[in-house]
Amino acid sequence: MSRSPSDTCWTVLRAAAHGDAAARSTFSRTYAVAIRSFLAARWRGRLLEGEVDDAAQEVFVECLKPSGVLERADEGRGDFRGLLFGVARNVARRFEDRAVARGRLLPEDSAWLGQVAADEPGQATLFDRGWAQALLRQTKRLHRERALADGLAGERRIELLERRFGDNEAIREIAARWGVPAQDVHNAYRKARTEFYGCLREVVAFHAPPGADLDAECRRLLACLR
Repeated sequence: MSRSPSDTCWTVLRAAAHGDAAARSTFSRTYAVAIRSFLAARWRGRLLEGEVDDAAQEVFVECLKPSGVLERADEGRGDFRGLLFGVARNVARRFEDRAVARGRLLPEDSAWLGQVAADEPGQATLFDRGWAQALLRQTKRLHRERALADGLAGERRIELLERRFGDNEAIREIAARWGVPAQDVHNAYRKARTEFYGCLREVVAFHAPPGADLDAECRRLLACLR
């Protein structure tokens, strides 16, 4: 679905709750990374590791079904991140309880479940990391889309960020590779960082509660990825 500048995640959530097909598709696409990342981290190396996709699908069912999470959600009670974490955690527990009831878990796995249940802050941190990864992916997509509109110069700025952050390549090395003065690369890098941060701020604003300090939210999100 197309967005207007005044839209927030709650615009999509309300439309999805009322059955809008495009909004439901956007909802699933937007939050799949956060949900799957959380479940995969929680179950890594465990019996339930192979059930991440099924559990993620159940999270979406809980959210989108009639009288489900989205219909009951109240924008005034906080940001959606906390609500979605609660749904994902409850679905994970349901899968774990089901596995115990069916005798599929070994004693050592049962002990692990107790540790997980007692580690609420750690589980919230796992989810926040997945959430940050999802928003960073959205930011990269938005930045690429806008930079490419600037032709070759925009393509170079995309490549520059990838070389600096992905490959940790020094500015002088990039300048030598491109056969241009290092100062030109410094200038392009400064512009690319400004553009990228603007996109990050826009993505964070879409998901943040009203009145949030967007710069603080951006710092918190980036800290989750370290």
